[in-house]
Amino acid sequence: MPGRWRRARPQPPLDPGTGGFSFAALKAMGNPMPLLVQNDGDALLELFLEPFGQDYLLHPGEAVTVTSYGRWDRYPFETIHEPNRITILATSCFATVSDAGGNEVPPANRRPPGVHQ
Repeated sequence: MPGRWRRARPQPPLDPGTGGFSFAALKAMGNPMPLLVQNDGDALLELFLEPFGQDYLLHPGEAVTVTSYGRWDRYPFETIHEPNRITILATSCFATVSDAGGNEVPPANRRPPGVHQ
């Protein structure tokens, strides 16, 4: 059979309250690999986290940590930088975004209007 076999990736437990993957469930997977993302520019920077299409907005001077959990083949992240936007693919498929205190930062579409990160 051509090609190579891929190892199954560990699956985090589903959050019983929502049926989704919670911040705590992803952290419990272990094997954390953090990546600091900081907006050193003077304009709003969009952080787009794949593979689930989560969108975050970083104001000038703001920083977050994107952490990949689980297993990956070669690299924990792939990044693409465009004007006013950075796209990060967590190759393990499981990642969190947190502030300097380690607290979850919700995606922009889950925050109440007018609330910044």
